[in-house]
Amino acid sequence: MKKNGILNAPLSRVIAELGHTDYIVIADCGLPIPPGVERIDLALKPGLPAFLDTLELVLADMQVERAVFANEISQHNPVIEHAATSMLDGKPIGHVPHAEFKQISRGARAIIRTGEASPYANVILYSGVIF
Repeated sequence: MKKNGILNAPLSRVIAELGHTDYIVIADCGLPIPPGVERIDLALKPGLPAFLDTLELVLADMQVERAVFANEISQHNPVIEHAATSMLDGKPIGHVPHAEFKQISRGARAIIRTGEASPYANVILYSGVIF
């Protein structure tokens, strides 16, 4: 049995398989997941697990090079945006329109669906390298 880090086997596997510039999405419970993209559904009920809790654990396991949010988070969910930006600890952060965010998500290695039930609580995390 795994003792530390992410215990969810599919999520742990996807992070381990990422190469440089591959990306995953951490999503609220409402983001549509395109056909063909691996869905890692962690949602248990609205709010559980929370987006920020999931992001914190993923960031502890994944080498992140940069992140992208939907533009709309700034107006509709600034508390989540500020907290997530702080957790990204100075990594480059981009913003795109939500429609473009959904298009980009089609190329994700996986979309991690949380129970987060607040608007635009989604982030694309691009994999970096550890050297």
